[in-house]
Amino acid sequence: MEVVRRAIAAANERDVDRYLALCTDDIQLQTPWTGIEGVYEGRDAIRRFFTDLRDTASDFHLSIERLDSIRSDQVLVFLRAHVSGRASGITVRSESLSSEPPQAGVPTGNVYDLSKGKISRIRIFLDRDEALEAAGLRE
Repeated sequence: MEVVRRAIAAANERDVDRYLALCTDDIQLQTPWTGIEGVYEGRDAIRRFFTDLRDTASDFHLSIERLDSIRSDQVLVFLRAHVSGRASGITVRSESLSSEPPQAGVPTGNVYDLSKGKISRIRIFLDRDEALEAAGLRE
């Protein structure tokens, strides 16, 4: 789990080299966010992801809400992605169906697959139930 914590910290600090040091050469990142969505495969693609992120949301920041080891080679993380639109400056907030006020940040469920102690694949889900299903915790 520590490798995932360190990767999130490196992402928050935009330290691409430190981030990549925690990943396999064939790292794969699957993201649903418009503007940077799609699958990024390999180290050069991850560098492009960080560039795309900087270009669309320079203040992007992740905060960990929950981090669980699912198996020795898989970690599930519930995060909040804090971001405001680069052009508009509008802060993205989650919409709650309850009477509670919306929380800052967008909730995500991320599944990290590991190989030999390094991150080999990251799947980001905007629906946490989908993340639980991808991790084999729900049908």
